[in-house]
Amino acid sequence: MSHDQPGRAGFVLGVPREAFRPSPIFLALVALFVTSGALAWNGFGNVRLDVFLFVVSGWLVSLCLHEYAHAIVAFRAGDTSVAHRGYLTLNPLKYSHPVLSIVLPVVVVLLGGIGLPGGAVWVDRHRIPGRLKHSLVSLAGPVTNVVFALALVVPFAVGVDVGARLEFWAGVALLAFLQLTASVLNLMPVPGLDGGNILQPWLSPKWRRGYDIMAPFGFLLLFGLLWNPTVNAWFFGGVFAVGDLIGLPQALYAEGLRLIRFWS
Repeated sequence: MSHDQPGRAGFVLGVPREAFRPSPIFLALVALFVTSGALAWNGFGNVRLDVFLFVVSGWLVSLCLHEYAHAIVAFRAGDTSVAHRGYLTLNPLKYSHPVLSIVLPVVVVLLGGIGLPGGAVWVDRHRIPGRLKHSLVSLAGPVTNVVFALALVVPFAVGVDVGARLEFWAGVALLAFLQLTASVLNLMPVPGLDGGNILQPWLSPKWRRGYDIMAPFGFLLLFGLLWNPTVNAWFFGGVFAVGDLIGLPQALYAEGLRLIRFWS
C-alpha cells in the first residue's frame, strides 16, 4: 500500500498532515500580537511602542490568514500542490518574496496608513475545474479581510468605553481601518489583484489574453491609480464612507496611526 494514499492515517488527500501545521514564525507573530495587545491594554512600558508592535504584528497575522484563505480554498478545489509549497502552514516567508510580502506592506502601513496587499500564493489553475471555483479562490482572501474588519468594529458598535484604554482601542481601530482599506484595494478590478482575478475566468479569450499580459504589472498600476488625485480622493472617500457606515471612529484610527509612529 502506498504511503501517500488518500485517506490513509496521517494524510489528507494524499498530503502529509505536517503540511497543515502552523509554522513557528506564524505562532510567534500571534504570540507577539497577544503580548503587545496586553501591554497596550495595561499601559505598560512605552505604550506607543506597544501599539506599534500590536498593529504591525496583527497586520502580519492578517496577511498570513489572507493568503492561507486563498490556499485552503484552492486545496479544496483540487490544487493539492499548494500544500507542498508550504502555503497551508501560515508561514509568511512562503508567500512570495519577504520584501514584497512583509517589508513593503509594513512600510506602507507606517507611512500611508493603507493596508497594501502583501504576499501571493501560486495556484495551479489547471488542477481546478470550473470558472466559479477559480473566482472563489481569488475571493477567499478579500473575504478574510472583510470578516476581520467587521469583527474589529464590533466593540465600537456596542459602545465600548474607549477612553478607559485609549491607546489599545486606537490600535484596534487602526487595525480595522487597515482591514477595510485592504478589502477595498483587493476587490478593485485591477489585473493581477484579487478583484481582477475574480473576474478573469469570465472574460472572453481575447480579453483574458490582454489581462494576462497586464497582470504582472498590477502593483504598479495600483500605485499609479492611487497617485492620481482624483482616484486617490475617490478611494479614500469610499473607505471613509464605509468606515462611517460600519461605525469605525475616524478620530480613533487617526490616533492609532499617530501612535504607531513612535519615533516622531
